[in-house]
Amino acid sequence: MFSRTLTRSIAVVAAVIVVGGAAYGIVNATSSSGSGTGSAAMPTPTPGQVIPFNSGQPSPTMVVGQIPQSYVQGSGTIVTGTAADKAQAAAVAAYPGGTVDRVVLLSSGDYEVHMIAVNWPHHVFVNSNFIVIGAE
Repeated sequence: MFSRTLTRSIAVVAAVIVVGGAAYGIVNATSSSGSGTGSAAMPTPTPGQVIPFNSGQPSPTMVVGQIPQSYVQGSGTIVTGTAADKAQAAAVAAYPGGTVDRVVLLSSGDYEVHMIAVNWPHHVFVNSNFIVIGAE
């Protein structure tokens, strides 16, 4: 009973941090710096909250960020090596708690990092610069 209460408390604190970080990011993204340079810096990914796997519990249908337009589940080429390691590191940094079982190079040049041992996210999308762009 103690561990269930502790787990729930940690989940609530993590959710508050994620929501607060997202609100901060939205406010900063919509405010103008007035520099007039016309270039926008890429945002640093904020760690997301995975939904732990519970046997018999259905996975939620959630999409965050950008999913590559040409993405079709099951398409692409499984990759290994330095690029796969970088894509995996970016995905795990953004969504800690899952286990990566493969990295797939998509036709768009983006990567799909396939995560297991969590109910969400199952797919984390990383661009060719190894920045997380979306999850589902």
